[in-house]
Amino acid sequence: MTEDIEESLVRRELQDLVLESAQIEEFLDGMVKIAARELTGLTGQEIYSAVTLLRPKRTATVASSSREAKNMDEVQYAFNDGPCLRAAREHYTVVVEDFHTESRFGEYARAVESHGLRSAIGVPILLEGEADAGLDLYCKEPNAFSAEAIDAAEQFARRASRSLQIAVRVSSLMESRQHLTAAMENRTTIDIAVGIIMGQNRCSQEEAVNILKAASSARNVKLHAVAAAVVEQVNQSSATTHFDA
Repeated sequence: MTEDIEESLVRRELQDLVLESAQIEEFLDGMVKIAARELTGLTGQEIYSAVTLLRPKRTATVASSSREAKNMDEVQYAFNDGPCLRAAREHYTVVVEDFHTESRFGEYARAVESHGLRSAIGVPILLEGEADAGLDLYCKEPNAFSAEAIDAAEQFARRASRSLQIAVRVSSLMESRQHLTAAMENRTTIDIAVGIIMGQNRCSQEEAVNILKAASSARNVKLHAVAAAVVEQVNQSSATTHFDA
C-alpha cells in the first residue's frame, strides 16, 4: 500500500510540475529533485540526479538536483559520452556498478571517479517524435544500485515520460507563438516603412519594397532593421504593433 501511495504522489507531483512550470527548464529542475528524493529514500544512500533533453536543432537542455550532478553533466558533455547520453541516444538502461573498475567509458570513467562518484545508472525517458531524454543517477558509493533500485528508476522514467512529453509540447507551442508574434511585429514595421517610402518618393508599393531590399543588401543589414531605421527617422520612435502579444 505504501508503494502505491508513493507512486500516486510522484505521479501527482509530476502533473503539478507540468501545470506550474513556465519553461521546460523549470519542469526538468523539479523532476530531477523528485527522482533524487525517491531513489535516496529507496537505496538509503545519497543519490544525485540529472536529466538531459535532446531535441533537433537545439542545444541540449539539462537540469541537475545538486552541484555534484551538475559537475558530472559537465564532464559527460566534455567527453560527449556517459550513461545518460547513451541512455538518451540508444534507448537502453546503462548501469555502472563502479567507475573504478569500469572499462566501457575510458577516460570519462576516470574523470567521474576523480570527482568522488563511484556508481551510476542512465535510464532512457522515452518520448514521441524526435526528442530524446535520459535520466542520470549518481552515488559516491560503489554498487549503490540494486536490481530493485534500477527497476524503481526505470519505473520513474516511465511515469515521467508522459509528463515530460506534455511539457515538451507546451514548450514547442509557446516558442511557435513567440516566433509568430515576432514575425507579426516585424511585418508591421516593414509595412509602415514601405508606406513612408511611398509617400516620400511618390512611388509604388513594389518600388518602395525594392528600395528597402536594396538598402538592406547594400548595408548587409536585415530588412527589418532597415525598416525600423526608416520609421525611427520619421517618428523618432520604433513602430508599435497593434497585435496582442
